[in-house]
Amino acid sequence: MTLRALNHPTASSPSIVKEPFGVTKGGLSVDQYTLTSGNGVSTSILTWGAIIRTLYTPGRDGVLEDIVLGYDTLAPYEERHPYFGTIAGRFANRIANGRFSLDGHTYTLALNNGPNHLHGGTNGFDRAVWQARTETRPDSVLLLLSHVSPDGDEGYPGELTVQVTYTLYTNNTLRIDYSATTTKATPVNLTSHSYFNLAGHGSGNVLKQKLQVYADKIVAVDETQIPTGSLQAVIGTPFDFTKPRSIGDKTIGDKIGAVGSGYDHTFVLQQNGPGLKRAAVAWDPVSGRALEVVTTEPGVQLYTGNSLTEKEIGKGNIPYRKHAGFCLETQHFPDSVNQPNFPNTILRPGETYQQSTTFKFGVIDYGD
Repeated sequence: MTLRALNHPTASSPSIVKEPFGVTKGGLSVDQYTLTSGNGVSTSILTWGAIIRTLYTPGRDGVLEDIVLGYDTLAPYEERHPYFGTIAGRFANRIANGRFSLDGHTYTLALNNGPNHLHGGTNGFDRAVWQARTETRPDSVLLLLSHVSPDGDEGYPGELTVQVTYTLYTNNTLRIDYSATTTKATPVNLTSHSYFNLAGHGSGNVLKQKLQVYADKIVAVDETQIPTGSLQAVIGTPFDFTKPRSIGDKTIGDKIGAVGSGYDHTFVLQQNGPGLKRAAVAWDPVSGRALEVVTTEPGVQLYTGNSLTEKEIGKGNIPYRKHAGFCLETQHFPDSVNQPNFPNTILRPGETYQQSTTFKFGVIDYGD
């Protein structure tokens, strides 16, 4: 599946603009940085949670739409929300029973997802105010966000120093580079938790939007979304996105196939080893608006906004109902710290955690 680039009729140099967004309940100032490719794509990113708040991309007719779910003001981001656009960490996804053992020590984490620990806990990276600096280059603009998580933060060992760099290129690619160092051995698994709706954030559900995932297995999980330790083949199941299809075309009543209320599963990417690999392509058949995801990570979590309800009021006073967006969270597998057969997620002093993911925006010309 190939994306066609759209050249904006008034193309210009890339730019970045800073403006105040609000003040937290604790009195900390939060800024918004708007990065513009100069060729039709722009995104606004907050220092609160390193959140992607808006992301405007053109369709095949050149019309721009904001394709990520989020809020107009800081207040709802300070409340408990579905991680709209955040950086999730220290450990994205779940850790069973909020416990793990490392180098002879057992660590206890917050339980914030039933019996399990999710996305770094009660006050994860999604609730931090990140420090920012910017760079402008001929072909791109960069927002470099940094955060120091102290030893013992949410129960994790070691002081972890994290940098997340958002780079928007003139070819309408948004790249996210992650790096981290630690003073003690600690699990690290970072991801971006943007909810995409390629028809526009207020257009309804995403079940008719198309998706292809370059994975022939998923991580099998139990009823609390914790891995069983095995990998399950997708061919012939509702998890089979090896060929492009609508996200909801396995719908039976209000359920998607045998997946309950929707997808919330880690797909095991086919290309192993270091370097960037294609993870997924998604597009809206009506507008043609499309994105391609490429990553260094071994998996991608497909989540289809199963828990959203009309009580979640987003940008423009629009209610975000069930399946109003989908997430493609590039990451390591859930509960890897308790699963010895999964790829390693332990960072040790003297090492540097690094991962990269790119989101390339364009159009697909047909509507099938």
